[in-house]
Amino acid sequence: MMASFFDQFSSPSYLGVPLIAIAIALPWILYPTPTSRWVNNRLITLQGWFINRFTNQLLLPLNVGGHKWAMLLASLMIFLITINMLGLLPYTFTPTTQLSLNMGFAVPLWLATVIIGMRNQPTVALGHLLPEGTPIPLIPVLIIIETISLFIRPLALGVRLTANLTAGHLLIQLIATAAFVLLPMMPTVAILTATVLFLLTLLEIAVAMIQAYVFVLLLSLYLQENV
Repeated sequence: MMASFFDQFSSPSYLGVPLIAIAIALPWILYPTPTSRWVNNRLITLQGWFINRFTNQLLLPLNVGGHKWAMLLASLMIFLITINMLGLLPYTFTPTTQLSLNMGFAVPLWLATVIIGMRNQPTVALGHLLPEGTPIPLIPVLIIIETISLFIRPLALGVRLTANLTAGHLLIQLIATAAFVLLPMMPTVAILTATVLFLLTLLEIAVAMIQAYVFVLLLSLYLQENV
């Protein structure tokens, strides 16, 4: 039973070919392509409005140097939201429940922010490892602690996204299984369980969007420290 619950997180394959690449590439097909017309339809207009509002909100605390990341961060946000939302559909696979994929996003982007800080302002970047006014006996300990916290950042990014989505999918499957089993024995309890399942699904939709936003927001905060 426990193995069947976790089977949904295994990468599917067809004729020995992993289908995770299709699951990653498919979301981009769902978005309409803007045209060169002066007036677009409502869907493209809404899409452009959402991207502009999100980009403005995300880059508000950054200086001009950080605005070069606008396209990358906005694309990553839309990509993660789309994958997370599609993963809530029945008989689908959610690539962001794989820690390897999330770490593949987190580590290079975090490392890019660190390299930018070391290249543009090395004194300020290294200064984050030692808070101002630290007593002399605590300097070696604080440097070690701050260095560890710096290298834990990409791990925290990947684990947070993976854990939240995995826990939500497991809860949905457990409650759905309970409702299905209770239906012939206790219909009233089964209906209440199905109601809880519906509310949990709404919560998971919110979690899918919030976790994608938190992932990109934390990357922008790391970028803010280094530009």
